[in-house]
Amino acid sequence: MSWYARAANVFRQEWLLRRLDEELAFHVAELIDDLVAGGMPPDEAKTEALRRFGNYTRQRERTRDMNIVAWLEALVADVRYGARQLRIDRSFTTVAVLSLALGIGANTAIFQLINALRLRSLPAVQKPHELAALARAEKFMTSGWYQARHQAFTYAQFQAVGRSQQAFSGVLAFGTARFNLTRGGEARYAEGLWVSSNFLDVLGVKPAMGRGFARVTDQADCSEAGVVLSHAFWQREFGGSAAVLGQDIYLHGRTLPILGVTPAEFIGLDPGRRFDVAVPLCMDTLYAQEPRARRLDRRDAWWLTMVGRLKAGWNVTRASAHIDGISPGIFQETLPPSYRPDNAAKYLKNRFIVEDASAGLSALHKAYEDPLWVLMSVAGAVLLIACANLANLLLARASSREREMAVRQAVGASRTRLIAQLCTESLLLAVLGSLVGLIIAQVASRGLIAFLTNQDQPLVLSLAFDRNVFGFTSGLAVLTCLLFGVAPAVKATSTPPALAMAGGRGTAQFAEKHRLRRGLVVTQVALSLVLLFGALLFGQTLRNLLTAEAGMVPEGVLVASVDARLPELTPEHRRVMFDQIEQRIEAQPGVVSVAQVSLSPFSGSGWNGTVRAQGAADAEGKESWFNSVGPGYFETMKTPLVAGREFTAQDTASGPRIAIVNEQFAKVVFGGGNPVGRLFRSQAPAGKPEPEYRIVGMVRNTKYYGLREEFKPIAFVPVTQDENFSDSITFMVRSQVPLGGTIAGIRTLMTEIQQGLLVEFRVLDEQVAQSVLRERLMATVSGAFGVLAIVLSAVGLYGVMAYMVARRRNEFGVRLALGAGPDHVLRLVFSEAGRLVVIGLIVGVIGAYFAARYAQSLLYGLQFNDMRTLAAGCALLAVTGAAAALVPALRALRFDPAVVLSTE
Repeated sequence: MSWYARAANVFRQEWLLRRLDEELAFHVAELIDDLVAGGMPPDEAKTEALRRFGNYTRQRERTRDMNIVAWLEALVADVRYGARQLRIDRSFTTVAVLSLALGIGANTAIFQLINALRLRSLPAVQKPHELAALARAEKFMTSGWYQARHQAFTYAQFQAVGRSQQAFSGVLAFGTARFNLTRGGEARYAEGLWVSSNFLDVLGVKPAMGRGFARVTDQADCSEAGVVLSHAFWQREFGGSAAVLGQDIYLHGRTLPILGVTPAEFIGLDPGRRFDVAVPLCMDTLYAQEPRARRLDRRDAWWLTMVGRLKAGWNVTRASAHIDGISPGIFQETLPPSYRPDNAAKYLKNRFIVEDASAGLSALHKAYEDPLWVLMSVAGAVLLIACANLANLLLARASSREREMAVRQAVGASRTRLIAQLCTESLLLAVLGSLVGLIIAQVASRGLIAFLTNQDQPLVLSLAFDRNVFGFTSGLAVLTCLLFGVAPAVKATSTPPALAMAGGRGTAQFAEKHRLRRGLVVTQVALSLVLLFGALLFGQTLRNLLTAEAGMVPEGVLVASVDARLPELTPEHRRVMFDQIEQRIEAQPGVVSVAQVSLSPFSGSGWNGTVRAQGAADAEGKESWFNSVGPGYFETMKTPLVAGREFTAQDTASGPRIAIVNEQFAKVVFGGGNPVGRLFRSQAPAGKPEPEYRIVGMVRNTKYYGLREEFKPIAFVPVTQDENFSDSITFMVRSQVPLGGTIAGIRTLMTEIQQGLLVEFRVLDEQVAQSVLRERLMATVSGAFGVLAIVLSAVGLYGVMAYMVARRRNEFGVRLALGAGPDHVLRLVFSEAGRLVVIGLIVGVIGAYFAARYAQSLLYGLQFNDMRTLAAGCALLAVTGAAAALVPALRALRFDPAVVLSTE
């Protein structure tokens, strides 16, 4: 009989026994018939047949054992018995399952995010393990125009790599974009991708409907340009209509035919970020209304990400070595003509490298990789505390089952068999905790996604229960079973049967079990201090960021971005129209001030370049960041003017170039002091004169990208003198009334001034809050885990102290009878609790030091070994420990000496 049939028989034993009875009865009847045929009377034949057959019951059991898997039968029996025991003690089961579920659920929720962002292969992509991404060895050795979530390259570099490389069967390029779907009014955007024509071919993605891009659409004429829709966008915008192919879609002022629809599973190459439409790269030339904005021609426009499919026999290491070898020629070929000699030297030193891209290129993963692993460690520590708590409960439960274990050993059960039975009960708890934990994980993971999602960057992740999640959760169930189940099972069966049945307990056995329970409490306190210290550090980091000097006051400021890329508007008309819009906004009720700006703070967009003080050599150039602002900008942002003046309406393009710089600019470029009246030059394309600016004012330092960054040197130039300023502008509006009314008023006046303008509104302090989203996540989640750890530790300490007081009941009664005062008994209980807490704190301080050192890069405004924070954590745990010991201590005072002595 096969193993599978024998295993199946374990679960159908009634059928098996019935069949065995029929088979054995058949053999006995056959033997009786043979004897009767030989002349023996029927009665004697039956007796003789049974004698020859042997012990019927023994034969039946032996045959049954041959037809089942013995260990599986024992396991099933243990599971059934364990289930009955857990059902009897429902309070214990509920506490145990919930404790495990919280720990396992928290770990699984974070693992689901890591799995979705990093571990899961790209869906709908053929052989994703062959995908590799190109990157630069030195990420920040270039300057120019950056518009990408990942490491970005120029179109010239994409072409050069495609011509020179031998490692890939194909190399694709893509960049991110946002396309407006409306013809006027408030913008409604579709998340877009700029893609090379071989994008779908290299990925091996076959459209669910229609076709992909023709190869010729990489050419500048875009003769066969069209778009491919994502499946979700097709369903959302077109109702899943099959007639969509060939229809036109309006994208940012142009209508393009729809070529196809991607499969429902395809998410692109950036897990977590959805895309709606894919547009060929050549369309960038058509969307750029001025030659300088055409990124296909600009060698300093960093906007594309490159991914290749490795040829057969190639791996990432070999491909990286090959790409490194051809890098010098590619960088030489694609050198931006605007780079001065010092920038050019840095550029030519760079090299390409190759990285694995089988799971995609998640910008979110890169931003949250360290925080997620830290939170996973924190959740793991919570699970360890829960396991220690549960082990304590099992040890207490084992004390009440000592007689049961003794009776079972007395009737023949081996100690190994009893340990297996108890471990099976623990495994049942772990399985139940994992099942409930999966439910908690689904809720928690969706909560984390909602936490990380904002209006500008909706987070779309598949949290499907795949084999990675199943394996992780199953592994946690087995691990937790070993952690909390084995030691209590061994201790529960360690008392000699004779001693247990006599109702006594040996001093050695009691001391050993109590030492184990004390050790578990010490572990809980130590881990709790680690978690609490981390939570306090992350909380202070968030507070430090939110109270950091940003150089501006974002509260009450509305950001209104206007896109005026309309064919009927010339640059001169736009300039006049933007001034008219500014005047109309300023006249709105409740508006205090308004100013124009090309790049709003904390928007993520940037403009940098090299500047030189007057008379400095090329080698003395310093990196600076720029922004174009209008009159009243610093007043609107409440950025203090330190020296000089602000821009005025008289600072026009016909006048000399001027600039206002911040204090950091003055320090870096001029060595400090008052720079008003001094001159500096900024980089220009080779062969062209560098523009020279005279500084007319200096303002306080302000943040540029986010609160965490150090102050950058920034030069502000008037919007009227900015050569890069053309078809869009942002208005910073400070209002003293609710911003909802201000938004409605601006929307109305935009329509009155010009039909077809696109406007997008943001609240500046919300943008600031989004810039610290990672830190807010760390503070919130670690804080919640820290509170949970303190509660679990307090419960564990309470349980041990209550058990100790109950076991020493007679001792306390005798002490009280002999004249000891209540303070003496309280001192005994609190000293015991204090020893456990102090030892746990000592161990925890060591662990907290190394754990915080690992997380140093996530902190801001304080060191990982901040003693005040550590002292606060220790004090909080000490108070918690005292509170947990208070109830058992008061209970010890209520023992009646007369009752105790009569019992003794």
